[in-house]
Amino acid sequence: MAHPHLPSTEAAVVAIREIAQEFELEMTVTDDIGADQTSRRTSSGAFAVLDADGSLPHEAYVELGGSPSVTVQIFPEDDARIVVEGIAFEDVPRDAVPAFVRSLHSGLAHVKGRFFPPGWWLIVPLPGDETYKELVPGVSLTPWMSRLTR
Repeated sequence: MAHPHLPSTEAAVVAIREIAQEFELEMTVTDDIGADQTSRRTSSGAFAVLDADGSLPHEAYVELGGSPSVTVQIFPEDDARIVVEGIAFEDVPRDAVPAFVRSLHSGLAHVKGRFFPPGWWLIVPLPGDETYKELVPGVSLTPWMSRLTR
């Protein structure tokens, strides 16, 4: 199943805002607009606002209240970094961000343990057979992750 196309960073923020309202979560957004403000633009000159192609890059940092602790950093390059309870999911496509956040709060995400190699994995399934999985560092789980253990 293809995710709805989100043409801009602002469209992704609006989609996350709708999910936050649905699950009654507090939401804080910080916008960085301009080549001199975004985090991946290390080669932009001083006071350079536009990219070399004339576009105006827009990056957003979204913090969601409640449990689990979730932050989303949406980059102008059509991807995002989502941190759930301290576990970072890198390079999530911008179009998949709303489905990812919805999966976290609707109970689809789960934690799976393995004896060999030992460790815990945070697994976030999305509609359409797309799954994101990251290793949980350390030996202890947060209370939210402990509730999701399979």
